[in-house]
Amino acid sequence: MKVESYCYRLRVRKVLAVAVIGIAATIGLGSQSVVAEEIVGRLSYHWGPTHTAAGYALQFAEEVNKRAAGRLRIDVYPSGQLFGIKEIVGALKAGSVEIGAIIGIVGFPTVVKDFNIASFPGMFASLEHQRSFFQDSAEGRALWDETLAKTNTSLLMYDPVGPVLTCSVNSKLDSIESYKGLKARRLFGTEKPLWKALGVDYQKLGTKGVYTALQTGMVNTVNTVPNGVRAYSWWEFLKYCQLPYQSYADSYLMANSDWFNGLPQDLRNMILEVGQELGEVATRGIMDASAQVLEEFKSEHGGTVTVMQGEAKAEFDQLLKDKVFPALADMVSPGVLKAAQNHPAP
Repeated sequence: MKVESYCYRLRVRKVLAVAVIGIAATIGLGSQSVVAEEIVGRLSYHWGPTHTAAGYALQFAEEVNKRAAGRLRIDVYPSGQLFGIKEIVGALKAGSVEIGAIIGIVGFPTVVKDFNIASFPGMFASLEHQRSFFQDSAEGRALWDETLAKTNTSLLMYDPVGPVLTCSVNSKLDSIESYKGLKARRLFGTEKPLWKALGVDYQKLGTKGVYTALQTGMVNTVNTVPNGVRAYSWWEFLKYCQLPYQSYADSYLMANSDWFNGLPQDLRNMILEVGQELGEVATRGIMDASAQVLEEFKSEHGGTVTVMQGEAKAEFDQLLKDKVFPALADMVSPGVLKAAQNHPAP
């Protein structure tokens, strides 16, 4: 009996030992699995490293990585390494990249024509006004939802490029008369009616060609964000800029919706929280940076910033109402145009 009991105890110990080894192995494999299952998302944007919007996009990725604590990692690809400004919408829709920066007035009108409303001169008084239209008005919200559905994207963060103003080599831009005979660069279709109404000659020209065009006199007037004047050294030729701002070029960090909706809920909440926090900083930052560029334009480059006001501003606004908006009406639905014109600034 003692021998049998002893043998039985040995067999039990052997079974337990095997079980312990199996559990340990399982735990080991489990820890390896956690490491292997770290989610990776790629963030693509076209801006160079010195662009203000690029800095906020990088901060977004860094903060998400910090809070994700190894569960999610955002890898950043700047300067169009993956996709350029005109390619990113299609890339996001197809899932070729997980996160990308879309400039609304560049990428979205190619998918939903009514998004042209965002670049109508004089339509919105601020970034907040424009966003409020897209989020709070029935027509604007329907347009926004349609755009996201057709591009298969989800908004993570506002990362605006900045307010748009007109700058010239040789005109003070202080009246309607001061525009006549200028030679302008056109980037968007929505610019044409205004240039025509002002008696300005224009030609379509990409950003890369503007410096040489200004240098040679091919063009002498551009619509641009202040950061563009500095980033591309256009202030070597431009001498006058006009306020108030004409429009607001908002940019968005967007995620492929399939990828984003497939993330655990807590990670989605965290990403949106980071986007909300940094988006507010980015919006204040781009307006402050724009003001700083204009101050540098004046103090370091001898530039003049004209503020159109009084009778000259009233005449300009009347020109928009009588000639520009009717010409632009074909670019958006009548209901969208009317809703935007009637949407109050917050």
